[in-house]
Amino acid sequence: MADAVVEFLLDNLKQLLLYNSDLIYGVKGQVESLYKELSLMKAFLKDSKEKRSEYEYVRELVRQIRDVAYEAEDTIDTFVVNAAMQKERSTLSKIVHVFDYPAKLRNVAKDIESIKKKVKEIYDNKMFGIEALYASGASKKFSSSQRRKPVVEEDNVIGFDEEAKEVVSRLTNICESLEVVSVVGMGGLGKTTLAKKVYCNPAIEFYFFVRAWVYVSQEYNRKEVLFAILGSFVQPCDQTFKMTEEMIVEEIYKHLNGRRYLIVLDDVWTPDAWNDLKTAFPNQGCGSRILLTTRNTEVALTANPDTPPHHLRFLNEDQSFELLCTKVFRKGSCPFELVELGKTIAKKCDGLPLAIVVIAGLLLKKDKTRDLWKKVAESVGSYVARDPTQCLDVLALSYRHLPDHLKVCFIYFGAFPEDFPIPVWKLVMLWVAEGFIQQNGQECLEDLAEEYLEDLVERNLILIAKKRANGRIKTCRVHDMLRDLCLREAAEEKFLQVIKRNIQDPTSLISSGSYHYHRRLCVHSHVNNFIHSKPYGPHVRSFLCFPSEETELSREHTSFIHEAFKLVRVLDMRPINISRFPAEITQLVHLRYISIFGNFKFLPPSISKLWSLQSLIVETTSRELDIQVDIWKMSQFRHLHTNGSSRLHGPQAKTRMDNEDPFVQGNIQTISTISPDSCTENILARTPNLKKLGIRGKLAILMEVKKSSSLFDNLAKLDNLEKLKLLNDTFPRPPSEGKLRNLPPLYKFPPHLNKLTLSDTLLDWKHMSTIAMLPNLEVLKLKVYAFKGPQWDPLDGGFRLLKYLQIGKTDLVQWKASGHHFPRLEHLVVEQCGSLMAIPVGLADVSVLQTLEVHHTPFAISSARFIQQQKQMQQQEYVNSSAFKLLIYPPEVVV
Repeated sequence: MADAVVEFLLDNLKQLLLYNSDLIYGVKGQVESLYKELSLMKAFLKDSKEKRSEYEYVRELVRQIRDVAYEAEDTIDTFVVNAAMQKERSTLSKIVHVFDYPAKLRNVAKDIESIKKKVKEIYDNKMFGIEALYASGASKKFSSSQRRKPVVEEDNVIGFDEEAKEVVSRLTNICESLEVVSVVGMGGLGKTTLAKKVYCNPAIEFYFFVRAWVYVSQEYNRKEVLFAILGSFVQPCDQTFKMTEEMIVEEIYKHLNGRRYLIVLDDVWTPDAWNDLKTAFPNQGCGSRILLTTRNTEVALTANPDTPPHHLRFLNEDQSFELLCTKVFRKGSCPFELVELGKTIAKKCDGLPLAIVVIAGLLLKKDKTRDLWKKVAESVGSYVARDPTQCLDVLALSYRHLPDHLKVCFIYFGAFPEDFPIPVWKLVMLWVAEGFIQQNGQECLEDLAEEYLEDLVERNLILIAKKRANGRIKTCRVHDMLRDLCLREAAEEKFLQVIKRNIQDPTSLISSGSYHYHRRLCVHSHVNNFIHSKPYGPHVRSFLCFPSEETELSREHTSFIHEAFKLVRVLDMRPINISRFPAEITQLVHLRYISIFGNFKFLPPSISKLWSLQSLIVETTSRELDIQVDIWKMSQFRHLHTNGSSRLHGPQAKTRMDNEDPFVQGNIQTISTISPDSCTENILARTPNLKKLGIRGKLAILMEVKKSSSLFDNLAKLDNLEKLKLLNDTFPRPPSEGKLRNLPPLYKFPPHLNKLTLSDTLLDWKHMSTIAMLPNLEVLKLKVYAFKGPQWDPLDGGFRLLKYLQIGKTDLVQWKASGHHFPRLEHLVVEQCGSLMAIPVGLADVSVLQTLEVHHTPFAISSARFIQQQKQMQQQEYVNSSAFKLLIYPPEVVV
C-alpha cells in the first residue's frame, strides 16, 4: 500500500505543479524537491516487495515511507486550501507571509532524509539477503487474520449435486403446511451457492408459483429486508416508499396469501431476525416453503424446531481437486507434472470451497510452473480453512499476490456495507476520483477501471450481482469474509475507517479505531448522530455515507463537512436529504467527486471554483434543475449525472469551435440528463469524447426543424457517443400532446451508437425502420409507450447487431417477425403489453437467443411456451445450441 500512497502523491504533485503552481508560490522549489526524493524511494519500494511479508524490519521502513508521504500530502494540501482562500482576499505575494508552511515542508524533508539513510544502509549492507536480515535482528513475522467469504459461482457447484437433490426433495415434499428448510454451515462453505442452485432448479421453478430471494446479512434492517421481499412482487412507487413496516408486512401477506411460494432468506444471523420476518409469510396449506441459510444452528432450530437443518458438508479431496482444476484450467485438464501439487493445495484447503476458489484465482493469473505451485502448496496450512480466524490467511495469500494497482482497488470494497450491491458506474467514478487508476497511454480511465474490476472478478475476489443488457457488469458485491479481509488490511494501512451501528446497542455507533488518522471515512448507520457529534478528521480525503435508514440534514448542520474535513476529495452524501445546497462545499478546493440529494432548483456558479472536480452527481426532488456551473473552465471534469431535466449553459465567451477553442472539454464522458434546449452546438460540439447522453423534457423541441436544421442535428457530431436516452417529459401536459411525429433520418444519429432508450415518445411503429438501420445498435430499450399502434412489421435487413430488445408498456396487438429480422438477438424482454396476442414464434429460429422474459403480457404466454419447446428440441438436436431460459411473470397458476 505504501507503493500506492507514494504513487498517488507523486501524481497529485505533478498535477499541482502543472496546473496550479500559482497556489504554491513561495514553496514551489520545496515541492519539486519532495517530488524528486519520493520518486527515488519508489525504487526501494519496488525492490522490497517480496520481503515485506517476511521481515518486520523492511515492513517498518515501508510504513515510515507511507507515513511521511501522508504527512507531505497533508502539509501541501492544507497549504493549497489556505492559499486558495487567501487568493480571494488578497494578492498572491502575501501568501508566503501569512502561512508558515515552508517550515513544515522543511520538517517533512528532514524526515525523508532520515528514511533515505536507512534505505541506503540496506542497500550498502546488502540487507536484502536473508542471512543479513537475521544477523541484524530483524524478526521474520507473518501477518495474522480474521474471517469471512465470496461465493463460488453457480457454474462451479462441484460436489453440490447430491446436496441440491436433498434440499429440492425437502422443499417439494407432500406436506401442505408452511415449512422452513435451513442450510447451515460456516462462512465460505457454499451455502449461498447451494441455495442458488436449488432456487434455479427447473423443478423448483415449476413447483412454486411465486419465488423471491433476499439477503438478510449481519447488519440486519427489518424494513429494508421486508421492502426487498415486496419489491419481488410489485413495482415500487412513491406510495410504497411511504409505507410503515407493518404496512409492508400486510402487503407481502396479501400477495402471498393463497399461493404456493418459495422465499429464500440468505445469510440470517440471529433468531430475532427470523422472528421479525416470519409474520409476513401466510400458512394457508398450499405447500409453501422458506429456504433459509445461516451460520448459526440456533437460528435454524428457532425457525423450525421440529426438523433438523441441512448441515452443508465440506468437499472431499477428489471434489476439492476437481473444483481447483475447473477454476484454473477451465475446460482443460491439469498437466501431469502439477497433479500432485494440485492435490496437495486442494487438500490443504480442507474442503472449503471459498479457499479453493480464491487460491484458484491466484493460480489462474500466474505462469503454471512447479515452483509457483510448490510455493503456494507450502503456504496453505492443512488446518487453516476450518478456523474462521485463520481463514483470512488463505484469502490474504491471493491479496498479497495482487499487483499493486489491484490491491488498492480491492481493499476499497471494505468501504461498502455488508451485502451491498455496488453500482459499477459509481465504483468506477470513485476509483478514478480516488486516484487509483493511473493513465496508461491513451486508454480511457473509466475503461481501465472496468478492466481492473473484471480482473478482480476473474480472480474470484469480487462477485457479479447483475449484468447489463450488453453483458457487462452492472452491479457487483464482495463476500463477507473477503470484506473482512479488506477491512483488516485497510485498518493496518490507515486506508479507511467504517462507522456503523453497534449491534448490541442499536442507539450507539462503533468503529475499529479513531477516524482522526484515516484517509477515508465511511458511515453506515445513524448519520445524524455522527454529524451531531461534531466530527473532526484532518486527514480524511473521502467521506462516504451508506445509511440504511432515511435521514434528513437540517439547515444548521450543512456546514459540518467544511468544518470537519477540509482536505476531502470524495464526498458522497447521496443518502442524506439536504434542505438547501451547501454553499460551503465550494470551499473544499480538492474535491473531485460530489454526490448529493435535496430539493435543489439550481447549482450555483461558485462550484466552478472546484478546479479538480471530475464527477458531479445531483439528485433533486425538483423536476427541473438549472446548472449554472461553468464546466467549460473545469479542465478535469468528466461526468454530470442529474435526475431531472437539467438546463446546461455553454461557455459565455464567443470563440470559434476548432482545435484551438479553449472551452473544448475532451475529458467529459457523461451528460445525463439535460433538457432538449441544452443540446446546442455551443455545448455538444465542445464535448467531442462524450460517451453517454441523456435528454429529458419536451423532445419536440429537440426535433423541431428551424432554418433547415434542428437541435438533434448536433448529436450527429458526437462521434464517440455510445449510449443515448431520450425521455419525453411533457409535464404538466399529458404525453399525448407531446407525441413525436417522426424520427430524424438515419444520418443524423450519432454514428457509433450501440444503446438507445426511448420513453413516452408515442412513435408510430413504421418509424422503427430508422432505428433498425443504426449500424452499431446492440441494445434497444423501449420504455412506456415509446411506440404506439396495433401492428409492427419489421423490415428486412435491419437490427444486424441487436443483442438485447426490451418492449415496455404499449398497445401493440400484432408483431409479425421471423428469425432473420433479429439474427443476433440474445435477450428479449416484453413487459405490460396487455394487448399483444403473440410473440413471433419465428424467433425460435434465432440460434443465439438465450432468454425470453414475459411480464404481465397474458395473451403472449402460449407463444412464449411454444418458443421454449422449439429451443429445447434444438438443444437436444444440436450439441452446441445455446441454452435457453423462459421467465413468465406473474407465474401461471396451476389448478
